[in-house]
Amino acid sequence: MKKSIKLMNKTKRFEIFSRLQNDNPHPTTELNYSSTFELLIAVILSAQATDKGVNIATTKLYAVANTPETIFNLGETGLKTYIKTIGLFNTKGKNIIKTCKILMDEHNSTVPDDQQKLEALPGVGRKTANVVRNTAFGHPTMAVDTHIFRVSNRTKIAPGKNVLEVEKKLVKFIPKEFLVDAHHWLILLGRYTCIARKPRCGSCLIEDLCEFKNKVE
Repeated sequence: MKKSIKLMNKTKRFEIFSRLQNDNPHPTTELNYSSTFELLIAVILSAQATDKGVNIATTKLYAVANTPETIFNLGETGLKTYIKTIGLFNTKGKNIIKTCKILMDEHNSTVPDDQQKLEALPGVGRKTANVVRNTAFGHPTMAVDTHIFRVSNRTKIAPGKNVLEVEKKLVKFIPKEFLVDAHHWLILLGRYTCIARKPRCGSCLIEDLCEFKNKVE
């Protein structure tokens, strides 16, 4: 009996990600960027902020400074004039200036493709490092934010009590051929369909596969 349940779960997951892929073959982040460094800064700014709000700020910022050197030369005060509309901008501003200095001094002004080196940068945690490694470098990492955590638990794709547990289960259970893009599919699903208060189950691409018990039509 257990063997058949396990097989069904595997089959369901494959079908879920097949549908998501067919609907959106080339997903990407909704953050605007034109270099790995711009992506890094945008992701740092996006913590507890909307992508839309970050894009508004970075459009103005990147027009005048979009390298470690140019942002560092703005200084904290100069940088904050561009990011003051974003939550926690004081802390983020300090971290970004420190990160720029480290990139200049230790990494030849380039963003490292290494989990530990990324996490050593001020303002960069596991989730941010996973986003950068996945989006910029194509690694099959899984950055679990509130959207992915919710979707994983609701659908039962990868239920877990905390983000690390969900991350490890997603990496383990998602079929390998879908793993590189899965982060973006799940975020978009959580952001626009499987929303927090009242999920839009009736318009969901995977409603018949989802194991959420309290579906909303």
